[in-house]
Amino acid sequence: MIVGYGPGGGYDVVARLLARHLGRYVAGNPNIVVQNMPGAGSLRAANYLYSVAPKDGTAIGLVGSDMPLIGLIANNPNVQFDPRKFIWLGSSSSFAGDAYILLVRPDAAVKSIAEARASAGPPLVLAGTGEGARDGDVPKILRDALGFNIKQVLGYPDTPSIFLAVERGEVDGRMFDFSSVKSNKPQWLEPDSGFHILLQFARRARHPELPDVPTARELGRTVAARALIELAETPLLTMARPFAAPPGVPNDRARALQAAFLAAHRDAALRAEAATLGVDISPLGADDMARSIEQMMHTSPEAFDYMKRLLASHRGN
Repeated sequence: MIVGYGPGGGYDVVARLLARHLGRYVAGNPNIVVQNMPGAGSLRAANYLYSVAPKDGTAIGLVGSDMPLIGLIANNPNVQFDPRKFIWLGSSSSFAGDAYILLVRPDAAVKSIAEARASAGPPLVLAGTGEGARDGDVPKILRDALGFNIKQVLGYPDTPSIFLAVERGEVDGRMFDFSSVKSNKPQWLEPDSGFHILLQFARRARHPELPDVPTARELGRTVAARALIELAETPLLTMARPFAAPPGVPNDRARALQAAFLAAHRDAALRAEAATLGVDISPLGADDMARSIEQMMHTSPEAFDYMKRLLASHRGN
């Protein structure tokens, strides 16, 4: 199992959780070995899975939720895959129980939406892993769609290093999966911690545990802004943790892997462990993934053109 991110982050936690249970639902009950392959927001792993990995059903991978959209736009010469040709197994999460939150440290100069929108004030300094990664792109969308004054510090290798950067005061904060913060830094969410959650992204409605935190859609002031936010949210809302096998896997093995994927996510032991870890398990199958990719292909031309321009700025990265 190839994971497009480093150890310790939300993707890695989900991959290792599935790896501990998936083998029981695959013929022969194989051991599942997890291999981290970070790079370019999982683009390296996606390219490897598509072109290099064995096509006999013995290799699967977890890539970034935005990889299908990046592949559809196909204006980056480093993209070496067509998302419509992957053998999608499904997604471990539809983000039904999660949110992508903008979290800032207690002593950040920006502690409210109004301050984040103040062009004359200090910028909100956010960490990220790199151009093309979700934590690199979503802040740009918040800047352009919501008018946030944001400065980015990119190049951190993984989520644990960003947790440390926030604690050290190197940055004001970052976009995090709510579940990842609950699992790794629950003390940040204590009422007296001083940490602030400014907004929640990839939510059609507010998360039940964050009733006082506005969604990005609520903050969009124009139809165009809201359309852009909805397009950017689509991958998370429908494929927050997307697993795939390479194209060319024989049909019988592909169907067996797809069935095993859903069966493992219904497993009581996996769900109990996920609850202990604070991981959202709300699985979607291969057909759901295909419909989501088709939906992205038919979004508004203005929003799609914006994403093309945004992702074009990643050329060479």
